[in-house]
Amino acid sequence: MIRNIDRNEAIELIKKHIKNDKLFKHMLAVEAIMKGIANFLNEDVDSWGLTGLLHDIDFDETMNDFKNHGILAEIILKGKVNENIIRAIKAHNFEYTNINPESKLEKALIAADAISGLIIACALIMPSKKLNEVKVETIKKKFKSKDFAKGSSRERILFCESIGIPKEKFFEIALNSLKNISNELNL
Repeated sequence: MIRNIDRNEAIELIKKHIKNDKLFKHMLAVEAIMKGIANFLNEDVDSWGLTGLLHDIDFDETMNDFKNHGILAEIILKGKVNENIIRAIKAHNFEYTNINPESKLEKALIAADAISGLIIACALIMPSKKLNEVKVETIKKKFKSKDFAKGSSRERILFCESIGIPKEKFFEIALNSLKNISNELNL
C-alpha cells in the first residue's frame, strides 16, 4: 500500500496544477466537509480530507474536456496516494469516467462536492457574506429552491443518504465544517 502524501505535499502539488484561487478555496471547502463526514462516520479523517482536497487537481486542465476530469487526476496522483483515493476522485465524475460510485468514500465525495457550492451560495446572500450567519434552516430552504445555486446538484447532495447520513444532519455537518475554515475561505 502506498503512503499518502501529507497535506503540505498535497498543497504544493495543487499549486503546480491549479491557478484559480476560487477553485483552490472550493477544494479546501470540500476537504473540510470530507473531514467532517469522516469524523461523523468514524472513518480515516486524514485520508478522507486528502480526497476532498485533491478531488479537482486536474480541473484547470480538463474544464474544457470534462470527460477527462478525474482521468488526468489519476496520472497526476499515481504513486502519491492510495488507489481508493484515486478511484473516489474518478468516481466523483462518474457520468464521464464510468467509474460507478460504490464505497462510502466515493459517495461522500460526490455529496461534499455538491453541498459546498450550495452552502457558499447561502453565505454570499447574507448581509455580511459570512458563513457564521448561515443556519441549517437556510440550507434546507435553499435546497428546495431549484433556481438557487443551480450548479449544486440536489441529486448529488442526496448521495449523503446512501452512506447513512440524513440530509438535515449532512447539512449540519457540512455547514459546521465550513464554519471551521471560514477564515481560509474569506467567508
